[in-house]
Amino acid sequence: MEQIKNIVFDFGGVIVNLCRETAVKKFVEIGVANADELLDAYHQVGLFLEVEDGTLTAEEFRVKLSAVAGKELTYEQVFQGWFGFVTDVPLYRLDYLLELRKKYNLYILSNTNPYIMGWARSADFTSVGQPLDYYFDKIYTSYEIKEVKPSRAIFEHMIKDAGLLPHETLFVDDGAANIKMAKELGMHTFQPINGEDWRDDLSALL
Repeated sequence: MEQIKNIVFDFGGVIVNLCRETAVKKFVEIGVANADELLDAYHQVGLFLEVEDGTLTAEEFRVKLSAVAGKELTYEQVFQGWFGFVTDVPLYRLDYLLELRKKYNLYILSNTNPYIMGWARSADFTSVGQPLDYYFDKIYTSYEIKEVKPSRAIFEHMIKDAGLLPHETLFVDDGAANIKMAKELGMHTFQPINGEDWRDDLSALL
């Protein structure tokens, strides 16, 4: 592989491990009966998409979800629903990222929402009290850019903002559609499987 200078990581399924079923269960528990239809491992629909593409703020989402549930939901209840996606935050991966940062610029490009990022970008993110920002040069999120992967626009926003050259950039994501778009834009790609220890495979690529 030619000289890589930048590595762009997905958040869910790559940095943290995910379980869609737990999130569905948590949302059903707070009264969102059709959570199974609305939640997806890669691309949300309905209200859940609207909070990820920035159409709805965290508060607007809470109000609308309360209407769906037929009762007033607190911010904490809604957060716990979203947080159901996260099974664990493996520290070995974060330590590996710190090693990578000695040689590469590291970025996050994630379809996510203010609930999950509020947690990830706080000291609560890890047992060692470091927020997600500690491990990356910059974090790009769908709700702030108002575009969701695999749209070309979210990739182009990041490329321009970070001043990336695609041929010097490795894109790491567990979603096939996202990998396809990155390839179309000229990036090198690596598609790990959610839950796997991908460090050796990534080191081999580099």
